[in-house]
Amino acid sequence: MSSFPGSPELLKGGLVLIDADRGSVLSVISLQYNSDSLSRTLQVQGTGEAGSRLEPLRFKGPAVETFKFEADIDATDQLEFPAHNPNAAEFGIQPQLALLESLVQPTAAQLAGVDREASSGTLEIAPMLAPLTLFVWSKTRIVPVKVTDFSITEEAFDPSLNPIRAKVNLGLRVLSIDDLSFTSKGGSLFMAYLQSKERLASRVQSRTLAPLGIGGIG
Repeated sequence: MSSFPGSPELLKGGLVLIDADRGSVLSVISLQYNSDSLSRTLQVQGTGEAGSRLEPLRFKGPAVETFKFEADIDATDQLEFPAHNPNAAEFGIQPQLALLESLVQPTAAQLAGVDREASSGTLEIAPMLAPLTLFVWSKTRIVPVKVTDFSITEEAFDPSLNPIRAKVNLGLRVLSIDDLSFTSKGGSLFMAYLQSKERLASRVQSRTLAPLGIGGIG
């Protein structure tokens, strides 16, 4: 609840796992505290080598965009009222960490299925399919991503050695139409994300040269 009447509601960033085919929500991971910083990198996909005159103004595809941020997870306040927070009292923040770790590895059921196929003599076993992960950071940033970096630093423990405070560092690569088809749910979400950027850019576009101190180009 907001501390002051009339203050804006604080929205949380997070990750959403959806069924890639049906688009139904499978799981929502909201950050306990929003990160103080969000690092973004865009790597241009152009044609030709540096210094080459071969079509230097053409793009091969959308820029490869990555996000990096740090998330804090803390069960200290919940442990003050263990009757109201039985998970925190028994496991600390292990459930939250386990949910985040599910982003980067297959399920036990999937691994068992692969073992059964191998034991039955299946010659070609398809890689295990993960849900589609969406990074949500405000209504203008809902974008399909793949986790590329993931580290956890557990900083405090209860008497049973359950972690009760941790920092999680996440690196995400945006999945574009180079990775997803236009007709897929993920592809349409990327296109909506790109179009949202274009609408935002149109709000500040200018064609006057006066601020640059020049009267014309030529």
